[in-house]
Formats: sequence, C-alpha cells, structure tokens
Amino acid sequence: MTSWLLGRSSRILIHQQQQLHKGPFLNYNSSCSSFRSTEPFRCRDALPGKNSSPTLFRFWRHESTKAEAQLELEQDVTEDDPNQIIDFPGGKVGFTSEMRFISESPQKRVPCYRVLDGNGEILKYSDYVQVGKEMGVKMYSDMVTLQTMDSIFYEVQRQGRISFYLTQMGEEAVNIASAAALSPDDIILPQYREPGVLLWRGFTLQQFVHQCFGNTHDFGKGRQMPIHYGSNKHNYFTVSSPIATQLPQAVGAAYSLKMDGKSACAVTFCGDGATSEGDFHAAMNFAAVMEAPVVFICRNNGWAISTPVEDQFRSDGIVVKGKAYGIWSIRVDGNDALAVYSAVHTAREIAIREKRPVLIEALTYRVGHHSTSDDSTKYRGTGEIEYWKTARNPVNRFKRWVERNDWWSDKDELELRSSVRKQLMHAIQVAEKAQKPPLEDLFSDVYDQLPSNLQEQERLLRKTIQKHPKDYPSDVPL
Repeated sequence: MTSWLLGRSSRILIHQQQQLHKGPFLNYNSSCSSFRSTEPFRCRDALPGKNSSPTLFRFWRHESTKAEAQLELEQDVTEDDPNQIIDFPGGKVGFTSEMRFISESPQKRVPCYRVLDGNGEILKYSDYVQVGKEMGVKMYSDMVTLQTMDSIFYEVQRQGRISFYLTQMGEEAVNIASAAALSPDDIILPQYREPGVLLWRGFTLQQFVHQCFGNTHDFGKGRQMPIHYGSNKHNYFTVSSPIATQLPQAVGAAYSLKMDGKSACAVTFCGDGATSEGDFHAAMNFAAVMEAPVVFICRNNGWAISTPVEDQFRSDGIVVKGKAYGIWSIRVDGNDALAVYSAVHTAREIAIREKRPVLIEALTYRVGHHSTSDDSTKYRGTGEIEYWKTARNPVNRFKRWVERNDWWSDKDELELRSSVRKQLMHAIQVAEKAQKPPLEDLFSDVYDQLPSNLQEQERLLRKTIQKHPKDYPSDVPL
C-alpha cells in the first residue's frame, strides 16, 4: 500500500508540473485570435462591413478539473484554514456550513445564436463567418437539390417502387450548412437524416438512387434498407438504424485522429430523441475525459419519432447537457444556414486546435413525417406543421439572402429545379433496370472463408427457394 501511495503521489506531482508548464494562454495560428483561458472564443472571419465584428461564442477553457476547482476556492474559501478544504482527487473542494441544493435548471433559457432574421436579412451587429458567392450559391443549390430529391423519393416510395424513405424537409439548413463548414478529411458518423452532407461531398444523385433501389451498384450490395447511405471515398460512415450507436463510435474515431496527429475531426449527428439514449451520455463523458476532437451536432426538431421534447427531458433542451459533462456548447437556429455554418466552422477549429469536443444544439423542425411508416398528424396539429413549412422555411430564408446579394435570379431557380428533377427521373429509370445483387452476397464480405454454419444457412435458403419459388423475388440471381 505504501509503494502504491508513493507512486500515486509521484504521478500527481508530474501532472501538476505539466499543468504549470502549459501556462494560461492558448496560441492560435489562424485568423482566430489568441485568447486567455477565461475569455470567450472569438473568430475574425467575419464579413466585411460596418456591422462586422469577431464571431463570439461563449465557450470557456478549463485547463483541468483540478484547476477549475481551485479557481472556485479562490472566490469562496481561503486556504488559511485547512479544515475548510478537502484535497479530493481531481481538485480541492471547499466546505460550507450552508445546506444549499443546486437548482434543476437556470431561471433563463440559453439564447439561440442566429444571423438571418425571418426575411433573410442580416441582423444588426451580427457576428458570423464569411460566406462568398461561390459558397453561398452552392449551399442554396444543394438545399434545393435535397428538397427536390425528398419530394420525388417520397412519391416513389408511395408508388411501391422502393420499400422505405424519410425526408429532410425543414432541416435542409442543418444538412448543407454544416457540410459546407467542414473539410473533406473530417469523418462523418451520421444518424439517418443527413444525406445532405454526403450530397455536398460529391455523392451523385445516381448513387443515392442505386442505394434506395438496392441493386448491384449499391455500395451496400442491397443488404440495407433505403436511405442507409455510406461512402469510404467521402469519409461518411454507413448509416445504422439503432438510435445513438454512432455517438460513442465517433468519439473513438476522433481519438484516433488525435493520436495520429491529423488536422481533422470527427463529426456526428443525432436527433433530440437520441439524447434520451444511454449512448449519448456515454459518448459525451468519453469525449470530455479523453479530450477527443469531435463535434456533436444535435438536430433538435421538437418531436423525435413522435414524442415532444417536453415529454423527453426536464432540462433546457440539449445545450445544457454539454456543460454537465464539461463540454463547450452552443445553441443555434437550425433554420438559419449562416448561423449553422458559422457555428460549425468555429466548432471545428476549436475541436482540432484545442483537441476537445464541442456540442451544437440546432433548433429546427421536422416538417415531414418521421418516415414513410409514420403519420405525424396523429400527434401534432396540421397548423403547426404548416407554420414551420411556410413562415420558418430554411430554404426560402437563405434564398432571400442569396438574392439580396444579386447572386441568384428567377431564371437560375427555374433551371436548377428543372435540371435536378430530370437527373433524378433518369437516375430512377437506370436504377430500376439494374440487376439485383446475387443471393451469395447475403453471406459474403464478413469472413475471409465462409464458416460452416453460414454455409449451412445458404444451403437451406437455396433449398427453400427451390421448393417455394413464388414466395421469393424472381429478379434475384441464384
């Protein structure tokens, strides 16, 4: 026991010396200014003009748990009386004679960062990261493309030509603006409502269609449901149906990037419903403790699958959960493309340069049904849906801003929508004619040599198909 205690004391001393050598300043080698550990993060990539100023996000830097605890002691307790202090693992803790419980939530809700008002005009004194013409036009074009893709695929599913689909209607800004703010080297671990990120990175409309139809050109070889996209080329992990499982995996991927010294981060998406899963909390704590460069983007669209947020949690949304785990966090208007772009752009810089996690809560709204298996009018009013579809439409809001910059015209709009629709209709015709993957693909790509139990399963399946051919698809090669 004595040797263990001596070893522990030695490690604590080394840790304290390392903390002293770090110093209170953080050196930034980009357009973002250097800042003290107790100052908010500012980024100077703002649009030029009279209303321009450094982008401000209320993130606070803690050198360590021990340093933070001692900072509190300086305010509340003096170290003159050792009986008022306990040197607990992780930092000193002061005693008090007052019995005081921490309230369940602050009296005021965390404000929501935004740049564009409802009419697509820049709010006065807005702090935001610059978006030029090329970037702005591509962002809007991809939002329209995503919107058109959703409309057509939804109808295709209703016609019985594909088995399943879910739309991104109302959440286009979160999809496209976040993708625009990232680097192609950043690893994406999606939930299932983020195909816009893949679209931005160059995944073609034909590739989207091939996956939904599950033919031989589908990267997943038809093994997955529609909308379960994935692409190694685009650093986009394949969608997995179980809720929130991607979150701790993203932390592991981020830690790997940190160990390899890569100038990249992991970015993972989830909905508000996923924050009720244990994996969300495990991932947050894992990321904070390991200081992993991961950005959590939570699309709080108000309804999860069918449960309103007030029935999910008592806290002030999701943003406050970051503080509980020691993670820098921000709440952003998810229907404001410029605000989402600015927040994600800055969060990425923090994650990479500081090697730490960041949580973004994007307040948005799922205008469409949860999926083609859902009827959302059973649990919410049509008036509410229509309000968000028209008055708070993220595509329309961003379009007004692009038009005010003289970057877009009615002619551009007509040509884009017509072109995307024609491309999709042609892609669907091609995908429908393509051959289905062979039966053997059900068993391949897992083991180098197929084990005996899978060989037996394949043999029995073929025997059953031969015995009952009418019960199985005739277009699957045997």
